[in-house]
Order: sequence, then C-alpha cells, then structure tokens
Amino acid sequence: MNIKTLLLGSAAALAVVSGARAADAIVAAEPEPAEYVKVCDAFGTGFFYIPGTENCLKIGGYVRFNVGINSADDKRKWDATTKADLQVTGKSESELGTLTGYFEAVATNDDGAGNTFAIDSAYLQLGGFKAGYFAGYFDAGIGENSGWADKSKFNAVSYTYEADGFGIGLGLDETGEASNGVGIEGQISAGAGPMKAKFIGVYDTDAENGAVKGIASVDAGPGSLSVAGLWSNGQNIYTGKTKWSVGAAYSVKASDQLTFMPEFQVSEKLDGTQNWFVGALTSYQITSGLAASLDLNYNKDESVSGYFRLQRSF
Repeated sequence: MNIKTLLLGSAAALAVVSGARAADAIVAAEPEPAEYVKVCDAFGTGFFYIPGTENCLKIGGYVRFNVGINSADDKRKWDATTKADLQVTGKSESELGTLTGYFEAVATNDDGAGNTFAIDSAYLQLGGFKAGYFAGYFDAGIGENSGWADKSKFNAVSYTYEADGFGIGLGLDETGEASNGVGIEGQISAGAGPMKAKFIGVYDTDAENGAVKGIASVDAGPGSLSVAGLWSNGQNIYTGKTKWSVGAAYSVKASDQLTFMPEFQVSEKLDGTQNWFVGALTSYQITSGLAASLDLNYNKDESVSGYFRLQRSF
C-alpha cells in the first residue's frame, strides 16, 4: 500500500464519520407539551386556573405613596409613608358552594416609625361560612375617614345568609388577649332598587357592654347619599370610648376620571367630649391603575387634617 492509497482511505473514513455526526446534529428533539394559563371567568375578572387543577387564582394589590397632613401636630405638620399591599384569592366550586381562601399582607415604611409588615387579613370561606382573621360586620362605615369602629378585625367565625337583596349574619370574635373574652356580632341588611340599609349590633362579653350601628344609602341625583349612626352603652372593644356618632357623605362621579365626596361627622365620647369635622375627598383617575386623591377636613379644634395620595393598583 503506497502513501497515496493510505491518504485516500483516511480521508474517506473521516468523511463517513463526519457525515454521521452531522446527521446526528440535525435531528430535532421532540418538543415538550406546553401548559398555557387559562382564564377563569366564573368568579369575575382577574382569575386564572392553576395549571392541572380546578382552582382559580387572582393576584392583586397596590403600591401607595401617602402624605398625611395635620396642622395641629406641632412636631410633624406632614408625614410621608409608603405602603405595599398584596392580595391573593383562591376560589373553586364544590358541592357545598364556593370555596374561597384569601390572604392579604401589608408592608409600610414610615421614617418616623420604621418598617412594619403584617397580615391584614387571612381567611377561608365556604358558602356563607367564614373563619380566620378578618374585618367583621361592625367594620362598615361611610365616607373616607375612620370613626365608625375602634377595632373591627379579629380571629373569628361567622355565617352570612344572603338572598334577593336580604341578608342576615352572626359572628363570634376572639376579643380577649389574656382572658376568654368573646365578641358577638349580628347584622341584618336589605336593599331594593336604589336604596340599601343595614343594622349591626355587637356585644363585648369582657366589658359587658355593646353597641349598635345603622347605615343607609340611596342614589340621589348624580351621586349616592349615605348616612350612618352609632350608639354604645359603655366602653367596649368595638367602639372604644365613643358614646355616639352620626354622619353623612355624598359621592358624585363628576366624570369618568373625577370623583368628589363631601362629608361630615359629629361624635361624643363617654366623658362628654364632643368632636366634629367637615371635609371632602377628591379622587382623579390619572390612567388605568393609577389614581391621585386629596382629602381635606376642617375639625372642631380649628385644625386642618387629611392627606395627599398616589396609588398604583393592580
């Protein structure tokens, strides 16, 4: 065998090997099956099916920048805070009704108070039955400002029945931190056409005192008018030291983007001290998911309080 024959044979062998490798390289692998997120519209907008299950999930929340205003505070006339809120809702249908799980967490940064992180609400619900940490019936109020409940969130159980504009409910709250205190809440609500009303009663077994609250609203003119009244027979965990309170708010949508709501409230504490304020909330939808709000109130002590807020909701 001469040199020429040897070289030709080697070249042919290399060509065969290289061709085999090239053939192997162009063989396409079988694509893996892809699972796409499927919209779940049975429970409203924003829900989607968790792949491989019949559970529907919704994720929402907001990021808020808030500047509080209080001319009566000698140390801080204004106070800026940033808040992040995350809400997760899971729903599915069962033979006993809609099964819900809800979780909401809130993180807040305030230069004066530092960072805080807390569970705002967490509960399970099957039909009208509800158990977990959540705001009870007595949390209901009107307007933008607080004053309709001193405390409303507890580890609790409740059952609410609703049908044809009528509702009735009963709840039990764990109110005692160092005792076996129990709070009892009851609610009756009704609505017909443009009118809605609810009556709420609570009783604190530790304090042996209770309170009642009534709220009514009606569509009037270009907006909606709401009125509320509260009365307690003594200090309790739901109303604190408030004896009575009455107020009204009128919300009008001036345009698709602009909402204006004037309101007032008068209240009296158990020691006879009276307070009142008049004010207005103006909200403007800058774009989808982004809103600006300005709330200003004039108080009995001649101070001005309120806030300016930017909020990105999702």
